[in-house]
Amino acid sequence: MNNTNEMMVEFSGIAQNESFARMVVAAFITRTNPTLEEVSDIKTAVSEAVTNSIIHGYEEKVGKIRITAKIEKRTVFIEVKDDGKGISDIKKAMEPMYTSKPEDDRSGMGFSFMEAFMDKLTVESEAEKGTVVRMWKEIGVSKHQYE
Repeated sequence: MNNTNEMMVEFSGIAQNESFARMVVAAFITRTNPTLEEVSDIKTAVSEAVTNSIIHGYEEKVGKIRITAKIEKRTVFIEVKDDGKGISDIKKAMEPMYTSKPEDDRSGMGFSFMEAFMDKLTVESEAEKGTVVRMWKEIGVSKHQYE
């Protein structure tokens, strides 16, 4: 039996599609038999990444967002990519409470939530070319096992 499965979906970067992104990834990972908490964690992380693309990457424009997801044995890999304006200072953007849009009442916790709910997070970005957020989560392995 093959233990690898992949999917890719592309959609318009509009607020109405944030819930679609959450649901399509949740449906895709069901074969790993995740707990409700694991599904919730992944949906939250995907939601934050997609929302960042819409709010910060594209701002007032509508661009495409691509989600690639892959399952290898018990590991879920998710990549959220946009072709937006990019992040000039990734380290600063990943600081808790930092937001480039305080006037919009943004909490600045998007990357912090992604890091908290996933096992690993990487962010790559290039000005005017876009951002790629990559996240990994091991299904069925409690984080508390490592503590």
